[in-house]
Amino acid sequence: MRPNRMAVALATAFPLASPAAAPSLIASRRRRRAAPSFHLACLAPLLLAGLTPAAWAQDAAPSKSLGVVTIQGGQPSSLPTQIPTTMESATREQIQETINATDSEDALKYFPSLLVRKRYIGDYNHAILSTRASGTGNSARSMVYADGILLSNLLGNGVGGLSFPPRWGLVTPEEIERVDVMYGPFSAAYAGNSVGAVVDYVTRMPTQFESHVSAGFVVQPFSLYNTHDTYRAWQTSASVGNRSGDWSWWFNVNHTDSDGQPLTFATRLLSAGTSGSAGTAVSGAVPGLNNANARWLILGAGTQYHTRQDHAKAKVAYDFSPTVRATYTLATWQNTSVGTPVSYLRNAAGQSVYSGAIQVAGTAFSGSQALTGGDFVQSQQESLHVMHGLSVKRHTQGVWDWELSASLYNYQRDQLRQNAASNPLPAASVGGAGTVADGRGTGWNTLAARGTWRPEGVKGTHVFDFGVQQDSYELSYVTSSITGNWLSDPGGSLAANVQGKTQLRSLWGQDVWTLARDWKAVLGLRLEHWSAYDGLTAFSASSSQRYAKRSEQFASPKLALSYQWRPDTVLKASLGRAVRFPTVAELYGATSTTNSQYINDPNLRPEKSWTGELSAEKDLGSALARLTYFAENTRDALYSQSIYDTNANRTISRVQNVGRIATQGLEAAYSGQGVGWRELDLNGSVTYAHSVIKENAGYVSTPGDTLGKQQPNIPKWRATALATWRFNPQWSASLGARYSGPQYRTLNNADVNGYAYMGVSKYFTTDLRVQWRINKTLTAAFGIDNLNNYKYWNFHPYPQRSYHANLRADF
Repeated sequence: MRPNRMAVALATAFPLASPAAAPSLIASRRRRRAAPSFHLACLAPLLLAGLTPAAWAQDAAPSKSLGVVTIQGGQPSSLPTQIPTTMESATREQIQETINATDSEDALKYFPSLLVRKRYIGDYNHAILSTRASGTGNSARSMVYADGILLSNLLGNGVGGLSFPPRWGLVTPEEIERVDVMYGPFSAAYAGNSVGAVVDYVTRMPTQFESHVSAGFVVQPFSLYNTHDTYRAWQTSASVGNRSGDWSWWFNVNHTDSDGQPLTFATRLLSAGTSGSAGTAVSGAVPGLNNANARWLILGAGTQYHTRQDHAKAKVAYDFSPTVRATYTLATWQNTSVGTPVSYLRNAAGQSVYSGAIQVAGTAFSGSQALTGGDFVQSQQESLHVMHGLSVKRHTQGVWDWELSASLYNYQRDQLRQNAASNPLPAASVGGAGTVADGRGTGWNTLAARGTWRPEGVKGTHVFDFGVQQDSYELSYVTSSITGNWLSDPGGSLAANVQGKTQLRSLWGQDVWTLARDWKAVLGLRLEHWSAYDGLTAFSASSSQRYAKRSEQFASPKLALSYQWRPDTVLKASLGRAVRFPTVAELYGATSTTNSQYINDPNLRPEKSWTGELSAEKDLGSALARLTYFAENTRDALYSQSIYDTNANRTISRVQNVGRIATQGLEAAYSGQGVGWRELDLNGSVTYAHSVIKENAGYVSTPGDTLGKQQPNIPKWRATALATWRFNPQWSASLGARYSGPQYRTLNNADVNGYAYMGVSKYFTTDLRVQWRINKTLTAAFGIDNLNNYKYWNFHPYPQRSYHANLRADF
């Protein structure tokens, strides 16, 4: 962010978010440098319609009254910041100064109550966002955007069978101008998937010529079970942009080459073995306890990914007039990954053992417990995804404004190959039987038209936003068997075919109403028509099932209220209903691979939530403090539960409705600049959440075993802290800490041991970053993630201590 680009009071420059529209915001009079805090008060050009180049250049003295925020930075967010609810923000300068960011999701690292399940640099298939009352298995309960273009993969939920995290790779850290987060489903402009949070990445759009290049390197020494190795990642990025007359453009490229730590492990329960000497006598197995504290053996490591990714994005904008702008975005993301397993087992000659009956210290594993290719799976995946976005926006701040937008996300190539259970290593490394899964043609598209009506003009008591939307999703995933060479041969006979579509059509309206000088209300209503059709599940040419078309209609009211209690304190209340419809994969996405199986349910009911929050925000002069009480009551919660089947030797996932989950909690956040010393900035948050299953006709092992249990992947306590000290204009150092209390992965909370493969553990990690501004052009940074080398789990092991180095040049 460039400090001299813009500093205006919202009430002057943006009447939509003036005292007549944004009661929830309190001005911050102290902006001593261009690195604002995570708190809402540093939220830049708050997402309202589109700002004209003339508005970007304005300067005005900041003022302080109800709903007034000092703006720094010219790119608008797409979030409706006139709603008095919890919002947080981080700027480019703050991310670069305080976070060892290698992927775009790293920018969310210190936001209150947020966690991204990122397992390694470039994690493309499991990095799911968790929020206050939504765990890391519920990716469809949050929405992620880049400049208003949908990145959330709402084709499915979680990682059961197929994987559906947001498409983080379509945004790189270097192009982020700011990231904004709205907590809860309190805006009628968003579908029920916003029940957890809405994240919007605002990327760079230049006002003059600029270019940037950066290079980074990461080293992770890793030691777990019988794996002792060092994994490395390299990353390079370059971008260039300019503005000339009515045209402006931006181009960014990024390349990542990453080796991650092993993520899965071959295991055998000791109780599944028999006493005897059958099979090959082996050494190297690691004894331990699984997540239910049952004794087992770790036989080897799997899914150690070597990932190469390339990102390219071009943005072009044209101003038809001072008030009408068209913007087009084209982005591509290419991924090539190889998953490699390693057996810990050695025979008497010291050779690696990957298959057959084995005997470990007098316990034999034979028959269904013998090793197969499903224990040590080798995989290769190639993907090419393309995103288009187009918008035309009129922004006059007069009686009428409007916007038309469309986006398209397409899997142009998405192919996963792996060896078959009947084709174990080492022979599988050069060919043999396997499968190839092809997701080509999968994707989604969105269309939207929205308007703003100010019937009484800029200074009127009402601002009415409204719109219509259509979001369409198509899943096409065909798995074929290969009898020859799984590494290169085309697919043969059909192993599985998943097809299906969903569509959501919405009509919404929202009125920002000035009740009195110190009171504001936002009343909203969202009407939705959802349909699912063309569903097909097949496991062979002769075994298939087609599903009848379904449709549902719902209305979701929204209400928000704010009161300027004192000059430095604002009180806010928000209430909203959210309906989260089943995704295509949940309805039709039955898959079966060498080591996993996913069972779909075409009759799933929509998930219905009522969410509310009460907040108090206080301006402390050099800091902002917030205390929020939040509550959520969800009926027919959509959950995919994964259980490891020891007999089948693979993970079985089943999607289901959970009767009712109730969550209540408190969230405290603090954000200060120049705290005690001018050189010190402090940010922190503490969240308590009591999230319990109240009703459920289903069960895991016995009827009623989930009632009263803690919602999976929601810890009772979590906290963040981040301190930055600026020694001088050239040197700064940041120390961060994150904590999460004990949690569970299963609905019946039977996984009592979090510190094991497939477990979910508590954690406390610290991070360090030192930045040196060498001169006006060059900046170097050194950092350590997980400085205290805490070994923690979320089904897979998280990274251990990792060393970062980065050099950036800005021209």
